[in-house]
Amino acid sequence: MKMNKIYEGAHQWIMYGRDPHKPDKIIDTNQYIVRTADRCLLIDPGGIELFAPMLAAVLHHAPVEEITDLFASHQDPDIISSLGLWDQALPNARLHAAALWEGFLRHFGCETIEYVPIADHGGVIDLGSVDLQVIPAHYLHSSANFHIYDPQARILFSGDIGAALEAPGAPMVVDNFDSHVEKMRYFHQRWMPSNQAKRVWIDRVRTLDIDILAPQHGRLLKGDDVKRFLDWFDGLQVGIAV
Repeated sequence: MKMNKIYEGAHQWIMYGRDPHKPDKIIDTNQYIVRTADRCLLIDPGGIELFAPMLAAVLHHAPVEEITDLFASHQDPDIISSLGLWDQALPNARLHAAALWEGFLRHFGCETIEYVPIADHGGVIDLGSVDLQVIPAHYLHSSANFHIYDPQARILFSGDIGAALEAPGAPMVVDNFDSHVEKMRYFHQRWMPSNQAKRVWIDRVRTLDIDILAPQHGRLLKGDDVKRFLDWFDGLQVGIAV
């Protein structure tokens, strides 16, 4: 599992992924942590098969007692099916996830970790030295879906929006937006069901100051490519199954 620091200031953002050893039929995912002086948030910590390498990777940056928070953008197994194992490893942690999905996510195992339900309008995850904004992204592609915006680092964790399906050896950052579009097109048309929901999200996100768009699959979009992506996504007709 590869590690990349994508922001370092008063706190850190670290990205994990590009696992060359993953089974061929398991989708490649990006996991992120936000590390402050004495707290650590795991963002979409991954499927059950990733628990061991993910825990080992995070322990390089934070001891177990400082892994205090987890965030699940939605309910998919590649996002959070590792929950039952984190539940055993982190006795004092909290899981921030949609209120709508609580009864479903507990099927993965959630006896020790405190479930912190996120209301439909979003909220804030307070890590002490930074307040992360929880941004609604409902129906993109989950009916209760959230992203995380860091106003200090100017990073938007965008879940499945901005995702691209490509080989684990792909670069970390988009280097040619025009050619990268074809790696994103089918995923967005097939997995995003609502043009109305898409436009609500785009209008909301355009008000944010974003340097890095960090999706859960594929490459980061940086700088001017963030606006290029929003313009492209705005013009894309989604909810296309055939």
